[in-house]
Amino acid sequence: MIRMILLLWMLMVLTGCSSFSMLLSGGSFAVSQNTYAKIYNAADMLTMMGTKKGIKTHAYEKGKKYIYDNTVGLIYEH
Repeated sequence: MIRMILLLWMLMVLTGCSSFSMLLSGGSFAVSQNTYAKIYNAADMLTMMGTKKGIKTHAYEKGKKYIYDNTVGLIYEH
């Protein structure tokens, strides 16, 4: 009987510790993600000031050109 109580007590303590550590690690990820978002926004603002387009617009245009040159351009070239 004592072993069963000890086993259940250890199970409850170890499970609670695990969820608490997961909670703390998730909070640190949210803080670091917020930092990355601030850095991206600053870089995007500097890009817009210099080129009048954002980073996403540049990526979209280059991706569109790459897809056209490698797929559609090859089809209609013949």
